[in-house]
Amino acid sequence: MLFSYIFNNMSNKNLQDKPIGVFDSGIGGLTVVRSIMKHLPHENIVYFGDTARVPYGPKSAEVVRQYAAQDTKFLAEKGVKMIVVACNTVSSVALEIVQKNSRVPVIGVIDPGARAAVKVTRNKRIGVIGTVGTIRSDAYTNSIRQADPSVVVISQPCPLFVPLAEEGWIDHKATELIAREYLFPLKLERIDTLVLGCTHYPLLAKVIENVFEGKAALVDSAEATAHEVIRLLDEHNLRNPSTMKANIQFFVSDIPYKFEEIGERFLGRKLGRVRKVEGFF
Repeated sequence: MLFSYIFNNMSNKNLQDKPIGVFDSGIGGLTVVRSIMKHLPHENIVYFGDTARVPYGPKSAEVVRQYAAQDTKFLAEKGVKMIVVACNTVSSVALEIVQKNSRVPVIGVIDPGARAAVKVTRNKRIGVIGTVGTIRSDAYTNSIRQADPSVVVISQPCPLFVPLAEEGWIDHKATELIAREYLFPLKLERIDTLVLGCTHYPLLAKVIENVFEGKAALVDSAEATAHEVIRLLDEHNLRNPSTMKANIQFFVSDIPYKFEEIGERFLGRKLGRVRKVEGFF
């Protein structure tokens, strides 16, 4: 069963102060961490960004599954009480590998975002934007239709949004022009709900909202995932009762300089120390 797990004869109460593990292929997963920190300010977190092998999107499913198993092993060795897969690519093609290799609850970013979109839509026309790999996988489409088969899903890859977000071109004229080009087909389809199917995209939410002139509700999969984390922590009695400041640790598989520079933009605060994992692969 998905969340049937054994903790070496330890009760869940003994695990409450253990960290939540979050991993991504790079920096984008920090938007998930940001949402978790907002709603759960006392939860300790261990974040791993596989910056040496980013991006996962263009790689084969077999390779992504291999990477996902290694990422999971790293977080398991940190004694985490839950694993959040903050990578849309892993969530779409390798979530079962993470679940298989984990003895703690596992959450991806796709199902929470899909369910949130189904709750929001009124005309049952939902748009999904993401990287080429995520859109090609049809993971969001399948998850949305599983939640409500009557919903029409229109997907659109927006690959340039990732470098624009990382470059910090949040209010740049070029970003607006590219957004209008990407999103025009979705406007024609009269969607009333749009899933931001990449963890980079919340940084561009204002530009995207302007393109739709307020006529489409944006669903942030990072925010939806944070709410799912809350639900599962409470369900398994794993919420940290401490009122102390949380301990947030950051690990990467390559030199941390660029991660530190860009990551502050994604997290909305200083990261502090970022450690490179030696001999990771």
